[in-house]
Amino acid sequence: MTEVKPSLPPGVRLGRVSFVWRPWLLCVTLLLAAATFLVFCVSIGVGDFPIGLPQVIATLFGRGEQVDEFVIMDLRMPRALAGLVVGVALGVSGALTQSIARNPLASPDVLGITSGASAVAVFLVTVSGGAAAAIVSSVGLPAAALAGGLGTGLLVYFLAWRRGVDGFRLILIGISVSAVMEAITTWLLVTADIRDVARAQAWLVGSLEDRSWGEVRTALGCGIVLLAVVSCVAFQFRPMHFGDEVAAGLGVRYARVRAVLLLCAVLLAGVAVSAAGPVPFVALVAPQVAMRLARCPTPPMVASGLTGALLLTGSDLVARTALPVSLPVGVVTAAIGGPFLVFLLVRANLR
Repeated sequence: MTEVKPSLPPGVRLGRVSFVWRPWLLCVTLLLAAATFLVFCVSIGVGDFPIGLPQVIATLFGRGEQVDEFVIMDLRMPRALAGLVVGVALGVSGALTQSIARNPLASPDVLGITSGASAVAVFLVTVSGGAAAAIVSSVGLPAAALAGGLGTGLLVYFLAWRRGVDGFRLILIGISVSAVMEAITTWLLVTADIRDVARAQAWLVGSLEDRSWGEVRTALGCGIVLLAVVSCVAFQFRPMHFGDEVAAGLGVRYARVRAVLLLCAVLLAGVAVSAAGPVPFVALVAPQVAMRLARCPTPPMVASGLTGALLLTGSDLVARTALPVSLPVGVVTAAIGGPFLVFLLVRANLR
């Protein structure tokens, strides 16, 4: 009786680089990219001066009228492009943290990264009133949020380190640090001047309004560099899904790779928070949705980033058009992510 060997996905080799050929994952990724581009164009066309979808696409390819080009490129493009950049950054950051912790509940929100960024940003807003507020909001606030997210992420990592990083311990310490940072933020809001509190609350909700080209370029440049680092290290990260022992047997320095990817996840979350504020639940929902769409055992990086961009751009479109009043995008993502978090908790409890 002959032994039947399990069929493995076909592999493809290009020079020294080899990867597994997954047609379904490729189709899902292309469909997510097309859906993201479509929602992006629809979002640009909606406003007080409505522009049709064909005119939007023609303007993006340099064939539009002068009026449409001014409205799209000068007035609406920074907000729409910020939604794409922030969504991709949050999606990839969530995919990295969930893969490293091997837990679907791990995300920058749960690990305290966004809470730390918010605490430092609120501290900067509340201690600098008067004429310095405008300078702080445009220059110092994104840098403070990025530094706060990085510092909190490093603190959680070092506290969770015990001859390695265990996913369950990482989440527990992240929840504890997040609670401390939220308490600090609340104390700052209670003791600050009412005008500074209003300015801080508007940022804490998470919004894409009044984005400038300078903020978009900074976030885009930092995001491209971090995504390039992630793509270079991702091939060494794949064997770690089978355990640290298997990865070590294959010659992967798993501790170094995990530290580099976790640092990239923290920085991506910090870039997103610095550009749009702490938009909740996108980093939690996007990797899980992408994983289920792509039928993968772990969150796929590219699909997670596109799902995050689609979720954030679509939520911003809903917040501006489908509701009686225009709301910050963080309100819509919270309404979507809250029930999804309950679903993940119930499913984990049933298991």
